[in-house]
Amino acid sequence: MNPQAKLIFAFSLLLGTALTTSSNHWITAWAGLEINTLAILPLISKSHHPRAIEAATKYFLVQATASTLVLFSSMTNAWHTGQWDITQLTHPTSCLILTSAIAMKLGLVPFHFWFPEVLQGTSLTTGLLLATVMKFPPITLLFMTSPALSPTLLTCMALLSAALGGWMGLNQTQIRKVLAFSSIAHLGWMTIIISYNPKLTMLNFYLYALMTTATFLTLNYIKALKLSTLMTTWTKAPSLNAMLFLTLLSLAGLPPLTGFLPKWLIIQELTKQSMAPAAITISLLSLLGLFFYLRLAYCATITLPPHTTNHMKQWHTNKPTPTTIAILTTMSTLLLPISPMISTPL
Repeated sequence: MNPQAKLIFAFSLLLGTALTTSSNHWITAWAGLEINTLAILPLISKSHHPRAIEAATKYFLVQATASTLVLFSSMTNAWHTGQWDITQLTHPTSCLILTSAIAMKLGLVPFHFWFPEVLQGTSLTTGLLLATVMKFPPITLLFMTSPALSPTLLTCMALLSAALGGWMGLNQTQIRKVLAFSSIAHLGWMTIIISYNPKLTMLNFYLYALMTTATFLTLNYIKALKLSTLMTTWTKAPSLNAMLFLTLLSLAGLPPLTGFLPKWLIIQELTKQSMAPAAITISLLSLLGLFFYLRLAYCATITLPPHTTNHMKQWHTNKPTPTTIAILTTMSTLLLPISPMISTPL
């Protein structure tokens, strides 16, 4: 792709995200979402592969439908209350439609069906944008409207997302699909707490984005797309694979790694809100995710010959690991000691 075109698309992504996250009016928020969608579509379909074209078409249809619902919910609210302010969403029907629209934008159950397919049809770098940057504007809208949304509905969607994300990720052999279902499960953790402590949702999202970025960039560096090829990459960059092992365990939420911090705080907050059954349920459902994270980690690092794969081993490279990947993987594993500073203001 032309570098000038890439620059334009990257600038449009930044513009759309900044427009949505900084706006108070529904029309400007909707315009930011549309700019984001139109900027990411050429990046999804740039390889001209049939799977990429299919992914771009699915993404466009789902995002256009979700944006229409956002506009419809804001118009309904304005019709009944005369308010176009995002934080003044009070009409019950508008709140229900907006919940559906944001769930569709994010890929929450039951509107999750598009996300694994789209992620599978794109490259790892574009998949990283879809899993992190493209989720930031809808999460911001959810953050701003959370006092008006139904906590019961959000809790049900969160538990279903955690269950389906863990369950469907168990039998996948494509790494991008595993990471897509991982994203759906993490969205369940973010959604369950949004009505009670929205700051915790944003903290969870930031740490999830950090760990996912480290994982995607590492996989892109070692050129691994399937579990069978992941088994052969430990000879290429042993130290990087060891850090990938720890990053995946951090994504799973195992102590004493960074990923344990948001889950710990969310379970603590749910218990304070007298929602112990929901906390126990989502904690047990996270064990499903732990299984496929462990399988990825096992394939990346612990697998040693003899094993059943027929792929050739990759040559060991002496190239230094990119600084960005080194910093991100370190932060993805070692940020738990800062939890007292974070949990005090929350």
